[in-house]
Amino acid sequence: MTEPTEKRLSRRRFYKAEQEASFVESHLASTPQTRSPAYKLAFRDTDFLLREELRPVRFQLELLKCEMMLDEARIGSTLVCYGSARIPAPEEAEAALATATTPERKAVVERLVAKSKYYDEARQLGRIASECGVVEKGMRQFVVCSGGGPSIMEAANRGAADAGADTIGLNIVLPHEQAPNQYVTPDLAFQFHYFALRKMHFLLRARAVAVFPGGFGTLDEFMELLTLIQTGKMKPIPILLFGQEFWNKVINFQALAEEGVINFEDLNLFHWVETAEEAWSKIAAFYELD
Repeated sequence: MTEPTEKRLSRRRFYKAEQEASFVESHLASTPQTRSPAYKLAFRDTDFLLREELRPVRFQLELLKCEMMLDEARIGSTLVCYGSARIPAPEEAEAALATATTPERKAVVERLVAKSKYYDEARQLGRIASECGVVEKGMRQFVVCSGGGPSIMEAANRGAADAGADTIGLNIVLPHEQAPNQYVTPDLAFQFHYFALRKMHFLLRARAVAVFPGGFGTLDEFMELLTLIQTGKMKPIPILLFGQEFWNKVINFQALAEEGVINFEDLNLFHWVETAEEAWSKIAAFYELD
């Protein structure tokens, strides 16, 4: 005769947190004591969790939530795309030019519009990576991941969506309005309070990184990646740098080597590319993909 479930040795003896919380909601009598914030379960007390002293706990929560949900979604590795939030899609170029009200502003917008070709390349790269269909040990590989915002980030997610694939967006809370673009898979849209944890999640699963023209945010992400690999904290992965003319204008990589502050060999940490096909060929060669 089968033993009752409660008699089994493998049966857990403590209630799960959500069960305990449900007991409180269904059985708790309303008294001055139970209405006090002090009586709330600590993990259900938002005001308590937002205290300054709880920052280490919030760090851990931001690390764990994204990590666990990506594991559950069977995301083995990612192709990360960094780039500007200001470069317009080609179909938006005319509207962008119409917003320029001064000659100076018009000159800036014209330069942004000239870089709209990289929107197309980011979209194409997202599509190619998503169509490769690499699965290893039941985990999906080269899942497209961006910052979840507009412009280049949107383009990468859009390319994956074009291929009918899931795609990740790692958004950040900012003082001005910020929301994930429409192409991010809803269950893979994450929001971060801490830039540091967001950047960590960009690279934990990254097996290749495409860097498109961008500003401070892109520079921050790109330079941290180079530093991690240069110092040996991270093993080398393909880094595809789109837009040699742009990057050589804003950073004199050669001068850094000539001045002795980096090694000439460090200039080989990244590859110059102009098209999605070039970028993917570098990735395929690195990992010896068919």
